[in-house]
Amino acid sequence: MTNDADYSLEGGCACGAVRYRITSRPMFVHCCHCRWCQRESGAAFALNAMIEADRVELLKGTPKAVKIPSESGQGQTFHRCPSCRIALWSNYAGAGDAIHFLRVGTLDDPDRLPPDIHIYTASKQPWVILPEGTPAVAQFYRRSEHWPADSIARREAVLG
Repeated sequence: MTNDADYSLEGGCACGAVRYRITSRPMFVHCCHCRWCQRESGAAFALNAMIEADRVELLKGTPKAVKIPSESGQGQTFHRCPSCRIALWSNYAGAGDAIHFLRVGTLDDPDRLPPDIHIYTASKQPWVILPEGTPAVAQFYRRSEHWPADSIARREAVLG
């Protein structure tokens, strides 16, 4: 699906108390291999789809916002199911409440959102093999070098 008018994916927590729908394709999908994301996820990386908050519709339940520290020192807010505590998305200080970093694994069909880029690969687990053809950077990157122009415009529109 490339037309935003036709785009829709649903997801939710493990217990089913919170359900949501995204109403457009994400701006960009990060696979982050930093140690902080490894700690937060309890896995080798975190897979986040960046999408405007107003393009995430709650279908059932209300996530609980939980403020936690972040490596930047500015903190972040996780939005978790109040029952099973699954993290559905987070908001970082740089984008505030306007952009959700949606946990791709909470989608019913997570295969639809593979990473657009692998970041912080300098600290990736040594047994993780990155796929050929997907950009990978040792730390972070310049948006202008990797994001599609329409995604950059969407980000600027929401952040001003």
